[in-house]
Parts: sequence; C-alpha cells; structure tokens
Amino acid sequence: MTDISILELKNITQAIREKFGYDFSNYASSSYKRRLLRILDMHKINVETLIEKVNNNNFTKEDFLHEITVNVTEMFRDPSFWKSTRSLLTTMAASRDKIKIWHAGCSSGEEVFSMLIVLKELGLLHRTEIVASDIDKSILVKAKEAKIPVKSMEIHKHNYERYCGSTDIEKYFTKQGDLYAFDKTLLEKISFREVDLVKAIPFSKFDFVLCRNVLIYFNNNLQNDVLKLISDCLFDGGMLAIGAKESISWCEVANKFVPLNVEERIFKKNRS
Repeated sequence: MTDISILELKNITQAIREKFGYDFSNYASSSYKRRLLRILDMHKINVETLIEKVNNNNFTKEDFLHEITVNVTEMFRDPSFWKSTRSLLTTMAASRDKIKIWHAGCSSGEEVFSMLIVLKELGLLHRTEIVASDIDKSILVKAKEAKIPVKSMEIHKHNYERYCGSTDIEKYFTKQGDLYAFDKTLLEKISFREVDLVKAIPFSKFDFVLCRNVLIYFNNNLQNDVLKLISDCLFDGGMLAIGAKESISWCEVANKFVPLNVEERIFKKNRS
C-alpha cells in the first residue's frame, strides 16, 4: 500500500481512540501516515483489516503504541547540546539546593542515561530528582531495564568522546553477554512514568524540561497544547530544551521564554 486516504486515516484514528483511548488526530499527518503504512506493510494487511484487528483485540494497546511511536535515540546525541547543558546546569546549581528534571518522551532511556552521567560528573546527582515519561509502556519497561546492545556502544562512545566526558563511558556499564547494563546506583534518581502528552495535566514543577524531537511529530494545535503544559510545569527561571528542528516562537506561551542558546534550542522561562 503506497498511501492512506483522508477518510481511511480518520477511520483508523477513530478506532484507536475508541478502543485504546489515545487520540492521534493532532499528530503530524505525514509522520503518522508513515508509521501506519509501516504497520500495514509489516503485517501484510489493508486499512480495513487493521481496523478489524484493533476492534477485535488482535492488537493490544501496548503493541500498537510501540509500533506507532518513534523510539530511535542515542546517548549524548548532538554532543554540542550536552556541552551547553553541562554549562547551564552548572550555573543553575549555583542558585538552587535541588534540581528537578523532566524528560518528556524519554523513549528507551538513552537521553536520561546521558543526563545521569552529566550530573554525576558535575557532582550534582545527589541534588537532583528526575522524572522520565513516555506514552509507550513497553518502551518504559525497556528504559527501566537500562540495557543497551553491545553493537550500539560504539556510537554512544563516539558521541561521549565528542562531548568531552571526563572518563570512558563504559565505566558506567557492566557487560552482560551481548548487552551492557547501566549503573543501577545512578538509576535510583529516576522515576519512570507513563504520560500521554495529548491528555496530560500539570503534575509537578521542574527546573529543566527536555522535550527533544517530540514536538515534530505533532501538528501545531497539539504542539501549542504541549508547550502550554510544559510552561505550567516549569518554575520561573527554569529551562526548556526542544529538538533542533523544533520551534516555540509561534506558540501562545512564546512570550514567557527567552533563548539561552538559540542553536541548541534551549530556553529560559521568564520570571513573573
């Protein structure tokens, strides 16, 4: 199947909403259709059959979300971003006794593991609380397990070296067969939560929210809603990081933020 019609897209979205309680109507249509087409191709079915499978419980909610959401990430992805984050966290720590961080859309955890290493090397981990959330329960299970394939360590190692970390990244892992297990003592600082950003309400206050490469999958209406949510969850003076291809300049809460690093898309919430 090479494309999905507007009516077919509407029917699939309605079936998912009614069966699973997840509303994909405000996801960016191009990426949403690509993921749906991938499901159709993988299972060698058409749209009508997919809807039948959803309605007849041939797809579980977890299986479907795992297929429809994007879970591709690396440790220390975009090393220059992590260098900027390291510097800004150092400055932030000088005026706060505790730092609360939210990774919104944490996927399989590589970004969170990177943050833990940054905080550990800055000597700030004991002063930090981290919430890592995602809509996909199965990917959260993977993140909690905190194990990465040996074959993927090379790219993580390369990114960490470009970030100019203070040691060898493998120091934070224990090799277990064809996997590397992340240091469990560092993981104690994380609370993993299942959060659907489409329906979420403010649930805490944070000093730093990372929502990188998530907004790009939403249309403007949903991006605006999510950015309002994040703004409500940030302390005055707190930081927001978004993806390199994302923007907040057009949204309703844009006037609440000033850029800290334009190139790395890091912003500071104005004090009221």
